Amino acid sequence: MRAVLEYGSLRVAADLSDALSIAVPLDFDGPQPNAFGLPRATAHAVRAGGFIGDTRSGGSVNCEVLSLVPHGNGTHTECLGHVTEERISVADVLHGGLWLAALVTVSPEAAGSTPESTAPTPRAGDRLVTARALAAALDALGLPDAARAALGAVVVRTLPNGSEKISRTHTLEPSPAYLSAEAARFLVDSGIRHLVTDLPSLDRSNDEGLMTAHRTFWHLAAGSRLATAEARRDCTVTELAFVAPMIRDGLYVLDLQVPAFLTDAVPSRPLLYRTTLL
Repeated sequence: MRAVLEYGSLRVAADLSDALSIAVPLDFDGPQPNAFGLPRATAHAVRAGGFIGDTRSGGSVNCEVLSLVPHGNGTHTECLGHVTEERISVADVLHGGLWLAALVTVSPEAAGSTPESTAPTPRAGDRLVTARALAAALDALGLPDAARAALGAVVVRTLPNGSEKISRTHTLEPSPAYLSAEAARFLVDSGIRHLVTDLPSLDRSNDEGLMTAHRTFWHLAAGSRLATAEARRDCTVTELAFVAPMIRDGLYVLDLQVPAFLTDAVPSRPLLYRTTLL
């Protein structure tokens, strides 16, 4: 299924029948990723009177109760409502679409080796995804100016990138890598509206509640819980993705598939489609 898409003056072709999923498959009965020490995702058969929702136990159909915490149980997409008093849901702000996206791979830098920082001040041993690394990775793609200007999304894969990410338990201390404040600002200044990353959070796991990178990306003042008129309401953050090593850095079309849950974060299935510039 070949589609031709226009982004301003840029035209690209994409095969929409050949999707590359960068979501972590969530196995309710097996190994699964976990962040922040949140309860693992579980599933159990419905039992009501004589009804059993499990064909293995004699039931006529399978019918399960699923329990999960999107923020810690796998690939999920967040919106501005994650940090505001106003209850804004992903369904309120994400109405579908195919965004031109750049996939880049970066190595987080030791916090002590870069002038970039964030709030709270990184601790010894922390690692940062920096604006310098993101800018260099984007430049290395060699995209034409029209493609750079049309980018609506960036997918950030971090190194090392082993398959153990699919079921990794991310500890609070030491913290997994996270974005510097400058990196978040760089993405905003570059016009990126949808950020996808394999990190469990844009911010430090234990960051005293400051959420600096999140607030910067959504254009909120430090510490603000108010969804002001200046806030980037239509922007999303997707975390705990997994970009397999065989998927090369480059230009793609991104399809963010999410359920119509009225909540600030939902399980999601980001899909990438290879593109050809026309």
